[in-house]
Amino acid sequence: MVMALEGLRASDRAYAILLDEIQSAELAAGTVLAEVEQAARLGVSRTPLREALRRLAADGLVVQQSPRVTVVAPIDASDIRALFELRRSLEEGAARIAADRGDPAVFTALAAEFAAAEGGVEDAAGRRAYESLIARFDAAVDDAVSNDYITAALRMVRTHLVRVRRMARDKPRRLADSVAEHRLIAEALAARDPDLAAHATHVHLHNALAGILESLVPSGAERPASESPSERRS
Repeated sequence: MVMALEGLRASDRAYAILLDEIQSAELAAGTVLAEVEQAARLGVSRTPLREALRRLAADGLVVQQSPRVTVVAPIDASDIRALFELRRSLEEGAARIAADRGDPAVFTALAAEFAAAEGGVEDAAGRRAYESLIARFDAAVDDAVSNDYITAALRMVRTHLVRVRRMARDKPRRLADSVAEHRLIAEALAARDPDLAAHATHVHLHNALAGILESLVPSGAERPASESPSERRS
């Protein structure tokens, strides 16, 4: 992290550090980000810190409660559902476009990598490799879609998803299912089948949301009454 931040402007460095700390829950929801304290901690002046906080506010990750008080934005089950509503609209649409415009060879190769990853995400090294594969898959879809507006919207959603995923308890079985689901999406994209690609994406996102909401419920606790029947199935 330190090496990656070398050479960045002070505001970019402050933004990158705070973003990582919010996404990893090192800075929990509701944490007050006092300007003087955070500027000193990050080794920047207050002007670049304010710029970083403005960017985080634009991302929806912090909330300006008053001119001098900024806090880490809260996130709960209703926020996660709302995020997935947007995610479904964007990713299913992107899958349709990518199936039409993408290079089948690229997605054939990615499908083969997902197939090879199945059964290999039980340990930390396997999970890191899978995260890297997901990032390359997302980048391939973005390249195929070739629409800056869709890409920018997806980037915002992915920023929040990092935070949501790290809030959820680790579920090896769900992770293994996710690998298989991504293989099916990649195969549909390679086959240039927009309907199948969108459907496979829909199934994956349904299962991902159900798994995340389930992991947020403490063991032995009742599920929220607002949870839909489809979300109670996993």
